[in-house]
This record gives sequence, C-alpha cells and structure tokens, in this order.
Amino acid sequence: MVLAERKGVARPVRTVIDIQEGTGVGELLRSNLIGSQLAVALRFAVFAGITLGVLPVLFYIFPEIGRMEVLGLRVPWLLLGVLVYPFLFGLGLWHTRTAERVEQNFADHVQD
Repeated sequence: MVLAERKGVARPVRTVIDIQEGTGVGELLRSNLIGSQLAVALRFAVFAGITLGVLPVLFYIFPEIGRMEVLGLRVPWLLLGVLVYPFLFGLGLWHTRTAERVEQNFADHVQD
C-alpha cells in the first residue's frame, strides 16, 4: 500500500513547541491569548451590566412603566424576573462562540 506509507515524520511547528516549553515567545503568545479572552469577557460583562443596569433607572425615571401590565404581569417583573434569563442565556451563547472564535484564531495563528 503506497498511500499508507509515510515518507517522513511530521515535525511539530516551532511556535507550538515555544508554547509547550514555556519560552519567551510562548509566554508572549499565551499572555496575548489570555488578554484577548479577558477583553472579550469584559466587553460582554459591561454590555450585560449596562443593559440590565439601565432598566431600574428607567423604572425610576418613568414610574408609569412600573404600573403597566403585560399578560397580567407588571413590566418590571416581566423584564427583570422573567425575560432576563433568556437574555442572559443568549448572551452566554454569544460569548461562548466569540471566545471559541478567539481561541480558533489563536490556534490557526500558532499552527501557521
């Protein structure tokens, strides 16, 4: 079987070795990945904090919103007690996909 025979042994890419052995280049790449992941996490945390933090402020500024009812529930209860969970779940999925994309970009960069 000609196709099953290997002509040479696969050599690991130098960048991968740098990361595994903890060289200066590997440490720099690893810290860049951690920094990128931290930036993604902070952006999502700020977005969630602002989005959910603005709601009580709006209820305070416009108290008539607090008296409105939808489906028998007052709007603040509906937004902060019910709809916040699908919002956070969707935000979590979006964050996970974004973080995985950052990791994939890192892996592609390291293997090139």
